[in-house]
Amino acid sequence: MLSIRDCLDYCDLTEDEVALIAEHEDIPDAAAAQMACGLVQTPEGVLLLTNYMLDLIERATERGDLEKAEQARNLCARFMADHPLQH
Repeated sequence: MLSIRDCLDYCDLTEDEVALIAEHEDIPDAAAAQMACGLVQTPEGVLLLTNYMLDLIERATERGDLEKAEQARNLCARFMADHPLQH
């Protein structure tokens, strides 16, 4: 089994990005890291991960947790810069 660090090193994700994915999917960070490691390898997977982050931004904004929304927005922007979608 891969460690979280192995996954992060392989797929160029941060611990914070993995934590957002884990929160969205309600799964442990280790499982989120392994899942994201596979998803980040395809444009469809990158789009899905981006949508997870955008969904968390929306949820945080709706419940008035502006700090969480801003944190998720910053992480999403960094993720999108690191993993641009080809049009």
